[in-house]
Amino acid sequence: MILILGVGNTLLSDDGVGCYIADVIAFSGSSYGLFAYNGGTAPENFTAPIRRAAPDLLVIIDAAGMGLPPGSIRSIPPEKIDDTSIGTHMLPLSHLINYLSPDIPKILFIGIQPETIDPGEGLSPAVKEAAEKLILLLRKHDISPIQRL
Repeated sequence: MILILGVGNTLLSDDGVGCYIADVIAFSGSSYGLFAYNGGTAPENFTAPIRRAAPDLLVIIDAAGMGLPPGSIRSIPPEKIDDTSIGTHMLPLSHLINYLSPDIPKILFIGIQPETIDPGEGLSPAVKEAAEKLILLLRKHDISPIQRL
């Protein structure tokens, strides 16, 4: 089973991309063998449900400052997560991953480069397009096209 954990702040424009993806997957994902939680700015609140779900793969999705064009999608290795984090959540994502990793066989962090994280709701066109692309890849259970940072 694949579980998606979307992270971010929906009141800071593109920082809400992980939440947007989680909401779309949660609404229709079970028919694709996907399940999702919108972790918002406190993803640590979902550690118990994630452990109970015992996914084969946990995919954490968040906006990430990677210095790439807006909408770029990358798989980010654990050692680079803190360098790319926008930091709108309570607990650093590297700590969350370290906490969950003894119980979850595979954890993948996917970042999407934001165009803006200014106050406001909704995603920029480039980031919304990237989100839709990632949703399609997740539904196909094929994230191989995603480059590693």
